[in-house]
Amino acid sequence: MSQEIDILSRITADFASLRDAEKKVAELIFADIDFVTEASISEIAARAGVSDASVTRFARAAGCNNVRDLKTRLTRSLAAGRRFIQESAPEDGPAAVYEIATQTLAVNRDLMAQADVAGAVDRLDAARQILVFGAGGGSSMLAQEMQFRLVRLGYAICAYPQALLPRMVASTLDPADVVVVLSVTGHTPEMVESARIARQYGAQVVAITAQGSPLAENADVTLPVASRETDFIYHPSASRYAMLAAIDVLALELALRHRERSRDKLRRLKLTLDAHRGGDNRQPLGD
Repeated sequence: MSQEIDILSRITADFASLRDAEKKVAELIFADIDFVTEASISEIAARAGVSDASVTRFARAAGCNNVRDLKTRLTRSLAAGRRFIQESAPEDGPAAVYEIATQTLAVNRDLMAQADVAGAVDRLDAARQILVFGAGGGSSMLAQEMQFRLVRLGYAICAYPQALLPRMVASTLDPADVVVVLSVTGHTPEMVESARIARQYGAQVVAITAQGSPLAENADVTLPVASRETDFIYHPSASRYAMLAAIDVLALELALRHRERSRDKLRRLKLTLDAHRGGDNRQPLGD
């Protein structure tokens, strides 16, 4: 399904080629988009200092059928969030990265304390194989991170950080398998559908996602994560910290459940890495 181009991006790209009167309408849109979405053609023209005909010509120059179509598309742009249109007050520079991360982890620590971590660990520990699904920037990277955490502990685990492949793999699963599905929002269709398909074939599903989301409703166990997104859109999403912490909690609990086995495998891993790269004995294990 094709997606209509963002009207604000279209106006910005075509601004230089507009007539002077049309540029005034464009400038009004960027100065007060709310007014333009609600006002009549005459009101827009009066505010911009142009004729009614110039407003209509501008709408067509922007690729719209008429002014009503223009206003409809502007309203859709507003639906994405005002913070993506208007400049917000800047956070306190690089310090904001650490502050937001700290706050996000504090909120999610309380959520994790109430979650069924033991239920998730029981399922993962008893699984014939563990499969991790994630789609998008953060979840794709963290699906592989979970694979790295657990493979060193001796678990049969594989990450599928794609959109289509999880659906394919989910259809091959059995009741002895466990799927971990990562999605901060819990609304990504590919992840929700993959979880549903996996459960349809009897596999257990552990979701690291938002409480009450469609993904949570298709999981056997949900480890909830909450994101703290601010109006300062230039700051990378802090939700990654929450999801990474949840993965680390699972890895720790699984390691502690089989201390001797975990210690043996981690020692062998350390010896292999030291022989390859050298260095002191406090280097991370493969990070």
